[in-house]
Amino acid sequence: MPRVATGETSLARAVRILESFTPDEPELTVTELARRAGLHLATASRIVGQLVDHGLLSRGPDREVRVGIRMWELASRAAPTRSLRDAAMPYLEDLHAVVGHHAQLAVLHGDEVIFLERLSARDAVVNYSRVAGRLPLHISSSGVVLMAYGPAGLQERVLARPLESRTPATITDPARLRALLDQVRRTGYALLPGHVHPDAAGIAVPVRDGLGEVVAALSVIVPNDAGAVSAVPALLAAARGIGRALRAAGSVPTLPG
Repeated sequence: MPRVATGETSLARAVRILESFTPDEPELTVTELARRAGLHLATASRIVGQLVDHGLLSRGPDREVRVGIRMWELASRAAPTRSLRDAAMPYLEDLHAVVGHHAQLAVLHGDEVIFLERLSARDAVVNYSRVAGRLPLHISSSGVVLMAYGPAGLQERVLARPLESRTPATITDPARLRALLDQVRRTGYALLPGHVHPDAAGIAVPVRDGLGEVVAALSVIVPNDAGAVSAVPALLAAARGIGRALRAAGSVPTLPG
């Protein structure tokens, strides 16, 4: 049912259209965009046309709509995490060469973890995360690290709500999750075997900026076996390297809110 929003701006409607796309659905029809954005079809069609004219959206051969190259260009130019990613890339590449599977950089966004970068190998173990993709904090090793070092209010919000399960190994009991967060703060890393997929283990460590604040999580996704924990020293070394690079650059990344 299209929503009736008295006094709503065209910009707000355009934002709702842009937010309708998902990592799994990068192409949508105008009809579907109208439904998801809660707009009348004629209104959605007009706004989509304007966004296409400005290059923020584009149309495929069958008139399907997708995010345009101009949107990517603007986002890349203004990304608040660019200094963090630039500092991390050499160490992320070295880490990826060591583990031979997936190496990732992620930050906190709201009550979720969002991935800024991911390096993978052709025959790497299964991994459901993706660049600009999100996961609930309690499910991913990166999210658990960011929650462990995050403010108490964040932890309590997550612990107070129902915890989604992806596999039988996913921690959905608040008391167990609280104990895991304590363990992460003691050991300096999170190891989540089989929490997202039974065949994969996520391991993450905190990344600190020049002020010593945790600004990101560095993680690897490796096979879920007894050798997974052997990646921890390489992770810790890479995280320290990123921290040194941030301090040398005098950089304190401005992270998304």
